[in-house]
Amino acid sequence: MTQEASPAYAYGQLERALRTAASTKDADVRRRARVKAGRWQEVLAGMADGTLQVGSRTPVADTPAWVTLEVAHGGFATGRYLAEVPPSAEELAAAPGAADRERLNLWYLTDAGLAALRAALATESYRVEFPEDAALPVVAWLLEQGHAEAALDLVAELRPLLHRLRLAPLPGAAPRPAGALVRLSTVGEVRENLRSVTAKPAIEAMLETLRVWHPLFDRLIALWAETVDGELPRLTAAGVTGGWPCRTWPDGWAARRAQWLADYATASARYTASTAHTHPKGNFARLHRALLACEHDSAALTGRDVGWIRRALANTVTKHGEPGSERRAALRSVQAAVAACPTHAELAAALAGRLDAFPGDGGLPSLEPISGDFPPHLVAKAARAVEAPVEELVARGIITSGDVLATVLPQITAQLVAANVGDERLAALYAQTYAAFRRRRGLLLLDLAHQVRFEELPWIAALEPFRVRRPDAAAAARQTLTQTVLLALGSFPHAILPNTLVRELGALAKQAGRPMPLLEELAADIFTGTFTEKWRTAAATTSRVMAGTLYARYYDLPSAWPEPPRPRWTRALARRTADDFAAACVARAGRRPWSVAGNGMVIEQSQILTTHNLAVLVDTLGLHGRLRSAAPELAGQAFAWVARRLAVRTGDSYAEWQLLKNIAYAWRQGIFFLSFCEEEEQRAAVNRLIELVGPADRFAPAVAGLAHVLAGGRFTEEGLVRGGSGRRLLGWTAGPHWCRSEG
Repeated sequence: MTQEASPAYAYGQLERALRTAASTKDADVRRRARVKAGRWQEVLAGMADGTLQVGSRTPVADTPAWVTLEVAHGGFATGRYLAEVPPSAEELAAAPGAADRERLNLWYLTDAGLAALRAALATESYRVEFPEDAALPVVAWLLEQGHAEAALDLVAELRPLLHRLRLAPLPGAAPRPAGALVRLSTVGEVRENLRSVTAKPAIEAMLETLRVWHPLFDRLIALWAETVDGELPRLTAAGVTGGWPCRTWPDGWAARRAQWLADYATASARYTASTAHTHPKGNFARLHRALLACEHDSAALTGRDVGWIRRALANTVTKHGEPGSERRAALRSVQAAVAACPTHAELAAALAGRLDAFPGDGGLPSLEPISGDFPPHLVAKAARAVEAPVEELVARGIITSGDVLATVLPQITAQLVAANVGDERLAALYAQTYAAFRRRRGLLLLDLAHQVRFEELPWIAALEPFRVRRPDAAAAARQTLTQTVLLALGSFPHAILPNTLVRELGALAKQAGRPMPLLEELAADIFTGTFTEKWRTAAATTSRVMAGTLYARYYDLPSAWPEPPRPRWTRALARRTADDFAAACVARAGRRPWSVAGNGMVIEQSQILTTHNLAVLVDTLGLHGRLRSAAPELAGQAFAWVARRLAVRTGDSYAEWQLLKNIAYAWRQGIFFLSFCEEEEQRAAVNRLIELVGPADRFAPAVAGLAHVLAGGRFTEEGLVRGGSGRRLLGWTAGPHWCRSEG
């Protein structure tokens, strides 16, 4: 039975975006929230009228799978084509007579247009922003090489969308790090990001008050103080004492009044962040209104008005001192020092100014040229443009997770997958296209459907006959694959490999000629209870690699998997499924996958049975020796992460569940690494955990369970230690988790 995506998630996201737009005081946040709300409205409208089939590989009606779609959070397509953009002035200038997208695309198929595309290929003076940008350059290359039939077939496939999609690249050289260097962003992107930083409204209001309105207020107090007969008013226990204002009018007072009012009007027109001075019952506002009424004297004021002036003067003189007094001057000196400190936005603008010395489409050789007295969080923004080997970026904390690692890896992978293309011009286009393809956001897919693959792009498929597998390219891909796996495991040992990184590792494995069953993390809310054959293959590898280890005993792995039954192909899915593997996961979970929690329990068992890619990677790449030397440290890091996260108190049930799930995943990773350690090292690691976790700690049963297995014991079918307090730690449960915090 075919699944359908529920609009409930989209409704929830729309409500959240609208709520943010209505409640925030930050203009940028409000603008972004409104954009998000617009996208979700498009999603819901498309689902309602049938033009969007969320969950399909082709969610937009009458649209091929290869078209790059705008995808909202969660994989929901909005229906918009990202490559459907109006022609830019640069594009139109290069194509005489072209007034719209269709005519521009057709112009590129003329002799002049093809010549322009070939010239761009020869000089690499183009930028592929979306994969579609490479389509017509491929046509030009095919025609130049005498493959007219392949070129015509490609044009025929593109023809229905010539009026909508940009199918030629943008002019200008594409930014590309040199050699094996990578970066997260270009200098131009970082610069733009820094210049978009704004101070918080409350900070802007405070600084405006200190810099503008306090000096004006002091001058206003001084003006009224000139009119007081006797000592300035003060507040005492008996009330207001001292002289009365509006009794004397010194020479030049009217002129000083006029100048102050003019300065006030100028400031009011220019500065709008602070409104404290306009509060009708505030001292500033009362004295300002009275000043407006006293052009030469106080004839227009009532006795009550004069009384309020006296009270306002008493308030400020008592609190801060007389105008020009040492006490008031000291206060204003401190406030001036605060006001003189640069704001977050000003520091960001200063840092952006230093980046102006570097080309916007390039990177930074290091942070030294822009170093200065900048806050660490701003330096971290600039560090995104640093070009360095990926290992260095990880070591410096610039790449902070497997997901971030996956975003830079295509910069290396693109060159490797293009190495099998003999023509250097075409190889450069191929590499840019691959990098652009990897920037596509994945769709929410149901019924075991898979994301669009790079080779499904028609212009890439047209080039397949001209790619030649080179042994040196395969060797380079394998070396990169091995280094990347070791880097990910060594840098983030507590985290499972994210789907983005798994896909990139799969591309490297294919290029290296070492295909392997790499598994994505499945979403519990759309899981159908079915696994494909690669899950079973990975489980068989895991049982063989991990046989007899601490991991196998802790999770009670099957010793082997029998020969699979004849593969079943379902008509609806047209995909080979592993029914025996799915049945084993359901049985081990003790719950059928009919709810999100039940689905999660089954999915977790699939991850346990396969080590979620770890055993497959170690076995296929021959990493046993390297892992044994690093295993004690990796296990220690994973367990230390667990200990740190246990100290977190979320106060939110969903956040608590997410935390416990991630702790269980990190615990599993730690046990995997511990399985490659000598028994003495294993005992030492468990003893450290026992010292770290007291007997009354909520996590004590998990540590006791691990110690029990290490000593040769086994869990019951329920995951308990018979006659003891130990338990097997899992992340998903059908009810409240036994390890949840009490407060």
